[in-house]
Amino acid sequence: MMTPSVALDDAEILADLLKLGTPHFDVDAARAVLRLGFSNEQQQRMLSLADKGNRGTLSQDEQAELDRFRRVGNFLALMHAKARLSLRHGGQLDR
Repeated sequence: MMTPSVALDDAEILADLLKLGTPHFDVDAARAVLRLGFSNEQQQRMLSLADKGNRGTLSQDEQAELDRFRRVGNFLALMHAKARLSLRHGGQLDR
């Protein structure tokens, strides 16, 4: 008898892929990851989409775009966490 499958969300799949509990980036890679982020233009677009969402005027295409930004943001947050853990483990980051 097969056990029912559990649908994983993007963040859970990425967390497993990155094995977040263990550091493995070298110092240079970790520092490079921590420099990654959204541009000012992208941040403004996300704020605009979020504002439209709060007002209830977001189109389906805009909702899909906002969802993509959220998924990428979640991935970026996971990568940053892994990089900080790697630096901390290597003694390169103050706690």
